Amino acid sequence: MLFGKIIVVTGVASGIGQYTAKLAAHMGAEVIGIDVKKPNDPIGTFLQGDISTQEGVDQIVDALPDSIDALCNVAGVSGTGGAALTLAINFFGLKALSESLAPKIRTGGSIVNVASMAGYEWRENAQRASAIAKLSGFPEPSKLMENFEIPNELGYPISKEILLVWTMLAAHQPVFKSRNIRVNAVSPGPVETPILTQFRQVLGDERVNSDVERVGRSGTPSDIAPVILFLCSDAARWVNGNNIATDGGLEASVTADTLNL
Repeated sequence: MLFGKIIVVTGVASGIGQYTAKLAAHMGAEVIGIDVKKPNDPIGTFLQGDISTQEGVDQIVDALPDSIDALCNVAGVSGTGGAALTLAINFFGLKALSESLAPKIRTGGSIVNVASMAGYEWRENAQRASAIAKLSGFPEPSKLMENFEIPNELGYPISKEILLVWTMLAAHQPVFKSRNIRVNAVSPGPVETPILTQFRQVLGDERVNSDVERVGRSGTPSDIAPVILFLCSDAARWVNGNNIATDGGLEASVTADTLNL
């Protein structure tokens, strides 16, 4: 499905990003992987880069070629480093990279954001998420946290709430819509990756264990990557502004309980 396409994948050093890059190459894509650290077993072309600052984003964009077919925004942090860093990487850097790279993405291309079931409460926090999603650049962290009353320990779920809202807004943003670039998201539940232990610290063992018990097991990168790459393919050409819950049924279970269905 991806034969001949150029796919950029962030966060390729481990976890979902690493598996996505491997599977994309297996499906015939030319892969350009980006991470702050070099993978032990690089796939395709590797570009070392850091999306936590505008300067880092600019360096990545300058180094990437024209005529990219898809951008997979997989890179992210768990929140243990505090809300400022988490928001910078999980949202503002991702957003800046997507918008800056748009002119290099072919007409009809795709952007896929890896969000999370942790962003489930975006509806309850839609006003805050929308206001932050519409900010430009990299806001000063302390002012942002103060203005929007963001607790340091909640940086991860809030970053994913914002990302889910931005995905819907971005689908109709002129920078993407004018080139028919689709913007979608994939939301995993708990996934067996190197940073799952950190997620337990952030979200708590009770929350993570409950989520796993609802669906029978944790996910794996091999459960998530095929959905990401489906959204990169022409088979998803009429899918835009959507979030696919790739979580074994976790969102369905939580929604049924929440709405007393």
